[in-house]
Amino acid sequence: MDPGHLTELIELEENYWWHVAKRKLVTEVLMNEFPPPGLVIEGGIGSARNLLEFSQLGYEVIGFDLMEDAVEHGRSRGLNDIHVHNLSQPWPVSTASAKAVILLDVMEHMEDPVGLLKNAAETLADDGGIILTVPAYPMLYSDWDRKLGHFRRYTKSEFRKHAKEAGLKVKWLTYWNSFTLPAAIAVRGKDKILKRTDDSPPCFARVSRFTNACLKSCAQIERKLIHSTGVPFGLSLVGVLVK
Repeated sequence: MDPGHLTELIELEENYWWHVAKRKLVTEVLMNEFPPPGLVIEGGIGSARNLLEFSQLGYEVIGFDLMEDAVEHGRSRGLNDIHVHNLSQPWPVSTASAKAVILLDVMEHMEDPVGLLKNAAETLADDGGIILTVPAYPMLYSDWDRKLGHFRRYTKSEFRKHAKEAGLKVKWLTYWNSFTLPAAIAVRGKDKILKRTDDSPPCFARVSRFTNACLKSCAQIERKLIHSTGVPFGLSLVGVLVK
């Protein structure tokens, strides 16, 4: 991750709609599927805000990140069991010890996503699982993905394929962030047609307080659908893998 992007994550983590929506979604999935107490491991901790949330909910938490700055920031928040580690290498955690592994927008950064999933699965207790989010629709791959170091965007079939190759099964899988998909298609489609590139650092589009509140409300409505019927399209995928 670009150091500037980490700084932006820290700045926006509490109120920006995208961070709030994803955190609430993943926390609800975690509480429903793998309720506390138990060990939760997050790979790719970013600003460590999610780990802090999990800890406050009663989970024991461990975190790994490739960025030393991210680990130092997490420790400054009182999260002591977080470490610099390359997720493509075996994880320094007791096998079959974790109730859940959290991988939020991590798989797309890995040249070998199957190896990542195998390493995560090694840490799972028999009744544990992996909660993941990944960007969806390869046709939407853009400068944003390139600047963030993404190797791919996912289809449902590719997601299932990687899970199967890692010896895991998909318990459930659905889209999320459906309400911003039309705008993303329009913007990224226009950039491709015009062959427009942008080498500036990646940053989240700033929105007004009103727009931010509206997007949070859209996400809240969408979460109800996700937990009941699922969502047929969206800018990202969210899923649960089990042994």
